[in-house]
Amino acid sequence: MDTDIATSYSPAEGFQPLALAILTVSDTRSVAEDRSGQTLAELAELAGHRVIERALVTDDLYAIRAVVSRWIADPAVQVVLTTGGTGVTGRDGTPEAVTVLLDKRLDGFGEVFRQLSFAEVGSSSLQSRALAGVANRTYVFCLPGSTGACRLAWEQLIRAQLDLRTRPCNLAQLLPRLGTLDRPPAP
Repeated sequence: MDTDIATSYSPAEGFQPLALAILTVSDTRSVAEDRSGQTLAELAELAGHRVIERALVTDDLYAIRAVVSRWIADPAVQVVLTTGGTGVTGRDGTPEAVTVLLDKRLDGFGEVFRQLSFAEVGSSSLQSRALAGVANRTYVFCLPGSTGACRLAWEQLIRAQLDLRTRPCNLAQLLPRLGTLDRPPAP
């Protein structure tokens, strides 16, 4: 049987849970109706990670930026997941809110996400501006607002990259080396 690199695990290193924060960006949903944020929280916890905070804000550039900025400044948060606001309408501003906060972009995330999404939604995948990057020693993933897109991104890309056991490499193993020498690593 062929081994899929994205899900190949090394038993030598055990799983280490990461601390995640989840932001839903929506003008139409309430916390009670937030299926995408709930889906991400359930998938993360099912994988063994800890969701330490969740929030919901409207599609407002500065509201989005304020929450994400607070989380990337908090050394307890290792990963930020946002859902919503990545489309092309006038109110979709998550990429603009987050991009200026990133120290480095992970361009491959958006590229591969759109490729995987194409298999499910065809040419509609080109409307996605999903992105990822590193900001102040914190991984940030900006996902579309649909539960299907969140599930796809988590199951096909994010979950394996946040698991130390994934081979040949993963983002989790790089966490201690993300920052500069003058800032101590997060606990």
